[in-house]
Amino acid sequence: MNIAFYAPMKAPDDLTPSGDREMAGLLISACVIAGHDVEIASSFRAFEGAGDPALQEKLRYGAEREAARLIERYRARAEDARPHIWFSYHVYYKSPDWIGPLVARALGIPYVIAEASFAASRADGPWAIAHKGAELAIKSADLIFSMTHLDAEGIDKILLPSQKHRDLPPFLDPRPYASTVRKSPQPGETVRLLAVGMMRPGDKLESYRRLADYLAIVKHRNWSLTIVGDGNARAEVAAALAPLGSDRLIFKGARQKIEMPDIYAAADIYVWPAAGEAYGMALLEAQASGLPVVAGKVRGVPDVILDGQTGFLTPEGDAEAFAGVIDFMISEPEARLKMGETAKRFVGNMRSLEKAAVILNDGLMSARPDQGGSPRRRWQRLFRRAR
Repeated sequence: MNIAFYAPMKAPDDLTPSGDREMAGLLISACVIAGHDVEIASSFRAFEGAGDPALQEKLRYGAEREAARLIERYRARAEDARPHIWFSYHVYYKSPDWIGPLVARALGIPYVIAEASFAASRADGPWAIAHKGAELAIKSADLIFSMTHLDAEGIDKILLPSQKHRDLPPFLDPRPYASTVRKSPQPGETVRLLAVGMMRPGDKLESYRRLADYLAIVKHRNWSLTIVGDGNARAEVAAALAPLGSDRLIFKGARQKIEMPDIYAAADIYVWPAAGEAYGMALLEAQASGLPVVAGKVRGVPDVILDGQTGFLTPEGDAEAFAGVIDFMISEPEARLKMGETAKRFVGNMRSLEKAAVILNDGLMSARPDQGGSPRRRWQRLFRRAR
């Protein structure tokens, strides 16, 4: 099938790296693996983060003009070159999809969303306009893929019986991470902790501040902390971590994606409080590399970590619990090695690109019942081994 892909929050080809851009690219890759042709329909950005009603209205008007342009463009194509499905990624009150429902309705094709969230508390207030746009998009969808249990619970409250709703857990391509070789810990060695996160005001900065507080409790243990990330809150992050001691801290700055597998492989434990985290792509990357994870039990984080098996989740803001788990894992090198091996298998088997392609294709085929038959049989042959 031909799929028109759109990400109202951030286009997949945006120059600024982020977990959101990463997942958009992974969704496209999964659709391609499943045998579909994908084009990025538009780079129009509908994100509005300040709560400015005038700007939201302006964005809506711009999106409607973009939709009209796309409808004209697609109608000018031959029938077999038009999109068969419109697929939007990450729709919520800060990034509503004003475009997809209009184009899908005009072309008479299914409208599909991955990672939608509904916050009834935003119906009034500064984001009321954008909230309404997100709500209308969600209610227009023929199929919604939810990536966390939290999103699924919110969406279920407003869906109609005719709408399809499926789970699509966060995923990645584990191959670059799984190929790295980890060395066994030696007695008396410094335990290498790792944290990866953009340095920006808000939740990311809060995570770094919490991490500094939590690690201060276990300063008596032999550990170092490598920090990967950069941004306009770099000075605040450095100031928060400074009391831990410069001899313990290794700031690597922003790194290229290709460098990350070796960085994960050089660590022993991945640590991240996950303040406000949707789910955390770095948490998946760490596990794919064979790292056990210590993280806060926040929002969608439980959807990417098997608590007690691939890592430990501690109550949000509980410094003693977080520090206690780190203390335990420093003391038990064999336990963390075993947990890391379980983490690598978990991501490789259950959170892989191929697994996501199976789930996506099942859903997309159900949204286009007329596309059953031989294409579906070809897909089933292609993914028989993945099942």
